Amino acid sequence: MRAPGRSSPRPGAGGHHKILFTLAECLPFALALLVLLVELTPVHFVYTGPLLVATPALAAVAMGPRGTLAAAGVAVGVSVITATHNQAWGAQQVYTNLFALFLVSVASFLSSRAVRTRRENELNQVRRIAVAAQEVLLRPVPDRLGSVRAASMYVAAETGAQIGGDLYDAVQTRYGVRMIVGDVRGKGLPAVRAAAVVLGAFREAVHYEDDLVEVINHCGAALRRDAAIVGASGEDRDGALLEGFVTALVAQIADGPGIEVINRGHPPPVLLHDGEVRLLAPGTPLPPLGLEEFISGPSGTDTYPFEPGDRLLLHTDGVIEARDGAGAFFDLPAALTAMRDRTRPGFLEGLRQALIDHTQGALADDVAVILIDRLERE
Repeated sequence: MRAPGRSSPRPGAGGHHKILFTLAECLPFALALLVLLVELTPVHFVYTGPLLVATPALAAVAMGPRGTLAAAGVAVGVSVITATHNQAWGAQQVYTNLFALFLVSVASFLSSRAVRTRRENELNQVRRIAVAAQEVLLRPVPDRLGSVRAASMYVAAETGAQIGGDLYDAVQTRYGVRMIVGDVRGKGLPAVRAAAVVLGAFREAVHYEDDLVEVINHCGAALRRDAAIVGASGEDRDGALLEGFVTALVAQIADGPGIEVINRGHPPPVLLHDGEVRLLAPGTPLPPLGLEEFISGPSGTDTYPFEPGDRLLLHTDGVIEARDGAGAFFDLPAALTAMRDRTRPGFLEGLRQALIDHTQGALADDVAVILIDRLERE
């Protein structure tokens, strides 16, 4: 997750790793090309057999079983071409090189398959753990909550991931339906930990705090308390310290035709009323959770109309900051209007597909969404 107002991050270690990985994939074929050039030029007296024998072994490091077979095939092809060009068939060295190439290729293929299988097993185990964590931390919201119907969606940006630093929940309480959507600054296990802390505090406070302001204050206090514990334990030396703040939004729908919202540095909800889209921007901007020292005065709730038949979308910035190849942001109001007649599950699936199409399958940030429909009066 990025801090509000920041530009897209520069390529870091991940970009360097990709470059190194690409170079490792190209190296076996570059060696084969080098051998071919040497053997077809006047410098063919240089002994190139060991270079060709090494190509499948190098391919096994970065390219998997198929890449290993491809590199072995290229090496055999170069051997045949050079032996024919140099009229070396019948020489013992040619058959020795081919036999060595065969042995190294078989060994490299088998070891590459073993490594691939082990990695897949480890990834499956991580995914099972992530699914279990998601079911505890980000459980789907109930379909019916008092006077509203709800649905939720979480889409991880990282391939194979199940959960990150986005959070959401919706709970039926004696004060009405209370909801939260948040986004942790940072990624990895520290972000998941921060999300768990905020959600745990929210799920406790919503049932006994009658003031919505106290609910979100409870979340902020829990985040600061946990950050102090982590810092005192020295975990920050390993990069496990919470990264500072969480943008969050809490909302409450009671019996009246309105909704109360407290926005702590989070993207505003989107309301669809009679076919028109409205952003529920806060009257007084407030800093994210964890940055309470920047609050200059007493904070309260903003109240907006939310009538029967209206639809409300609470979301994280992964939705509105999704970009296409030209750098254009995703148009959420247009998507909400275009899919206004869909059911809640149909809308969320349409939104997920629209985001994937817009970014060409390369989401830069996680997406968390709660969709709320206000029921007609009975």
